[in-house]
Amino acid sequence: MDNADDYRHWEDLIPDALGLIIKKLPLQEILTVIPRVCKSWSRAVQGPYCWQEIDIYERSTECDPEQLDHMLRLLIGRSCGSLRELHVACVNDDRLFSFIAEHASSLQKLILRRSEISDAIVTELAGKFSSLSSLDLSYCYEIRTEALEAIGRSCKSLVSLSWNMHPIVFEDRPSYVDEAHAIANTMSKLKHLELAYVHIDVGSVLDILSGCRDLELLDLRGCWDVELDKKLLEEKHPKVKILGPQVDLGYLERGCWDYASDFSDDYWIDSSDEFFGDDHYYSDDNYDADDDIIDDNGSERGYAGPRYDGMWSAEDLLALRFHHEVDGNLQVWPASP
Repeated sequence: MDNADDYRHWEDLIPDALGLIIKKLPLQEILTVIPRVCKSWSRAVQGPYCWQEIDIYERSTECDPEQLDHMLRLLIGRSCGSLRELHVACVNDDRLFSFIAEHASSLQKLILRRSEISDAIVTELAGKFSSLSSLDLSYCYEIRTEALEAIGRSCKSLVSLSWNMHPIVFEDRPSYVDEAHAIANTMSKLKHLELAYVHIDVGSVLDILSGCRDLELLDLRGCWDVELDKKLLEEKHPKVKILGPQVDLGYLERGCWDYASDFSDDYWIDSSDEFFGDDHYYSDDNYDADDDIIDDNGSERGYAGPRYDGMWSAEDLLALRFHHEVDGNLQVWPASP
C-alpha cells in the first residue's frame, strides 16, 4: 500500500484548478461553507477563479433591489475583470447596470431579463460590452431603437439575441418596427434571434432575413401581425427555422392555470427575506481572510414551488414560470425558448 505521503493534499491544488471544482457547488455553499474548510479554499473563493461565470438569475427574482445590488457588486468584484457569463434579472437601477458595464471587458454571455434599465444608459455604455456573443434582454421594455443600434454597432461578435415580450400584455403595445430594422441593419452575424410577442410586421421580418444572412433560428411566436408565406421562405431562406407566429394559447389555460390552482397560499414562501439569512454570510466587510471559521446559521429563502423552465417546446408551446411577487399577486413570466 502506498504511503499517505504519496498523496497530495487538497489545499495544495493550484488556485485555478481548485476554483474549477468549487464553482460546481451551489452558490450558498460556496459563500458559507467553503471558506470554513481551510485557508487555501478561503483564498480561492475570494479570488476570481470561482466567479468567471455568475448565475444568480433565480435569486435575483426573489430579493429586493438593495440585496441584489449588494450581491452583484460582491461577486462581480471578486471576478477581477475575468467575468465571462452573467445571468441575472430585475436590474432596475442604471447605476448597477453601469457597474456591470465597467466589469464587462471579458463578458461573452449576458442574461439580463425583466430589467428596467433605460434606453439611454444602454446606448451610452454599449461599447463596454464589445466581447458579447450572446445577449438576452427579454421583458426589458425600455430598450428601444437607439440602444439596439448601439449594441449592434459595438458587439460585432453577437450571434444570439433574445428580446421577447410578455405574452399576457396585448393592449396598447407599441410598434417595434424601427427596432426590428435596427437589428437587421446592425446585427448581420446573428444566428439565433428571439422576438416572441414583439409587435412587428411582415416587412420587418423580411428586413431581418435579408440583413442577417447567417440566421439559423428566428422565433416569431406571438407576433400576430406577421403573416408569412412559409413555402416561399423555405425556398429563399432554407437554412432558417422559423417558429410561430402561432402559439397554442389553450395550453396556457388548460395546463398552467389549472396546475397553479392546485396549490394553497401556504405553498408560497415570502420572498422578501435575505438571500441566505444574515448579511454577513456574503459580505467581504465582515470576512477575515486569516480566519477560516465563520458563523453558519442561515438558510436560503425564497420560492419553493415548481419550476417551469424548459416547457416551451420547439413546436409552438409556450412555457410559463410563476413568480410570487412581494405583494402576493401571482405573476406569469415565460421562460425564454
